[in-house]
Amino acid sequence: MKEKIIVVNFKKGLHARPAAELVGLLSKYQSNIKIIKDDFIIDAKSIMGVLMLAAAHGTDLKFISEGVDEEIVLENIESFFNSGKEYD
Repeated sequence: MKEKIIVVNFKKGLHARPAAELVGLLSKYQSNIKIIKDDFIIDAKSIMGVLMLAAAHGTDLKFISEGVDEEIVLENIESFFNSGKEYD
């Protein structure tokens, strides 16, 4: 099991478009991936779960990955949030 805290860098937060892209990215991996924000623990491969986090710009999210590709998953999540891409 690996974990990493990542800050939401998108100006408008983790709204529908980046959430959908994140879920699409994570669905390619075998590992179980959870996101923790405050008292919420959600399945990172669930679009509804990700949207329910209501993660605004600057929010710290803890990602926990467990499985055969757990390390590469966290690297790719970090790259996703640090890509500099902006969503309307």
